This record gives sequence, C-alpha cells and structure tokens, in this order.
Amino acid sequence: MDDLIKNLMAKLNITEAQAKDAIDTVMGFVKQKFPDVGGKLDSFVAGIDKDGDGLDVDDIKGAVSGMFGKKKGE
Repeated sequence: MDDLIKNLMAKLNITEAQAKDAIDTVMGFVKQKFPDVGGKLDSFVAGIDKDGDGLDVDDIKGAVSGMFGKKKGE
C-alpha cells in the first residue's frame, strides 16, 4: 500500500494525505458498486505484496486471479 501511495504522490504531484484520500475514495466506490467484491478488496490490498519487494505486476496478477477463485499460474 505504501508503494501505491508513493506512486500516486510522485505521478500526480499530490501530498500523502491526498493520495490516501484518493485510494479510500476508489475503494469505497468499488465496495459500494460491487458489494460481493468489497470484502475481497480489503484482503487484496492487505496481502498484495506477497514477496516483500514492493508492488509489482506479479503481485497484482496473483491477487486479482485470487479474487476470482483462481490460483497463480492457472
């Protein structure tokens, strides 16, 4: 999550508080519009960096496929 915040700050030239607000807004929207995904979204965000090397494509692929019941590599 910290990497996402830092990326938003750098790319959009915004403060840390603004980046966190943006993330909270998007997550709230997704949870409201897609309630079945809402609970999974929290788990997704909490566990996205499985290997501890920062957010990368492999982390996102694994997490997204896990949200839909698939295991990485299927």
